[in-house]
Amino acid sequence: MTWDEMVPLLWEATGRTVLMVAWSTLFTVLLGLPLGIALVVTDRGGLLPSWTLNRVLGLIVNIGRSLPFIILMIAVMPLTRMIVGTTIGTAATVVPLTLGAAPFFARLVETALREVGQDRVQAARAMGAGRTTVVGKVLLPEAMPGLVAGLTVTVVALIAYSAMAGAIGGGGLGDLAIRYGYQRYETELMVFTIVVLFAVVQLVQVLGDTVARRLARH
Repeated sequence: MTWDEMVPLLWEATGRTVLMVAWSTLFTVLLGLPLGIALVVTDRGGLLPSWTLNRVLGLIVNIGRSLPFIILMIAVMPLTRMIVGTTIGTAATVVPLTLGAAPFFARLVETALREVGQDRVQAARAMGAGRTTVVGKVLLPEAMPGLVAGLTVTVVALIAYSAMAGAIGGGGLGDLAIRYGYQRYETELMVFTIVVLFAVVQLVQVLGDTVARRLARH
């Protein structure tokens, strides 16, 4: 395969990977952030302690984190078909990507929120702040550097998951590597696919680290 033939394939696959990861990141935050907050506020000593609810949420998160992604993709195929109408392609891959990353991100959110000093929370409560205000004006702003760092780790994991989704026709760079690099023995294309994935991961990591450091300074 010539370079002129590889470039369009790499561009298209990279675009599909970016699209998958972008949508999956959005839905992961929408699901994982509230779940992480709930784990903190319902824990013992939290703003709204509930032993039963906390254990149920913790169990859901642990089950989601314990399933290998390749198994999760297969297991949620009926749900994917119900939501998207198909089990292959870029749009279909967003469903298992989100379900696989949301529990992971929720734990990172929980960790970041627990690092906020309780003295700040107690001071806000003493001044009459409600639970919602404490979460929105104290916990989340104070934990923002950790949240950004956690989101960066999650996005990197989503990139890896999206490449793995190529095994079942998920599209993107993983699909390109399997269909051409592996099945057609196009070694050069396989190498370039790995290079592109590495470059994307490095870009995400550098951007995430930069934003987290700037937030920490403020």
